[in-house]
Amino acid sequence: MSSEPEYADRSNALLALYDRVLPDVYGYLRTRCGSTALAEDLTAETFLAAVVAVRSGASPTPAWLVTVARNKLVDHWRREARERRSLQLVEPLPGPDDPWDARLDVLRARDVLQRLGPHHRTALTLRYVDDLPVPEVARLLGRTRHATEALIVRARAAFRAAYEEGSGDD
Repeated sequence: MSSEPEYADRSNALLALYDRVLPDVYGYLRTRCGSTALAEDLTAETFLAAVVAVRSGASPTPAWLVTVARNKLVDHWRREARERRSLQLVEPLPGPDDPWDARLDVLRARDVLQRLGPHHRTALTLRYVDDLPVPEVARLLGRTRHATEALIVRARAAFRAAYEEGSGDD
């Protein structure tokens, strides 16, 4: 077990890390989840995980905190997906000869992303916003690579349909 001075040093280091990294962790979550309240809750959960880590002898880093924040967001989306799970109609997928090179309006794209189901939103966010490779997305989602690739294709099709549906509003 660690001595009191070591624990106090790690606790002070965590407080300094909190002051330095809080805006980054909160900003990361806020831009991805679209809800201030949810971003605040997930930020709190992230730093509570850091407290637990310090108590067990670890010294969290900024990169570790962002990874924990990402995992907290993915866990939230998984819970949301389980709560909303129901029968869904699957539309035919677009063929490989169907390029979609439109320039997306960032605010409208975020709005469309928030309206997608949590499984689609999670896959697209991890793949295209966080720029993770498909194998890493698959690992985070607890799916096989092929299932994740299919999910991303369906998510892109759903995003495209929702985006184009709103194009008459401008």
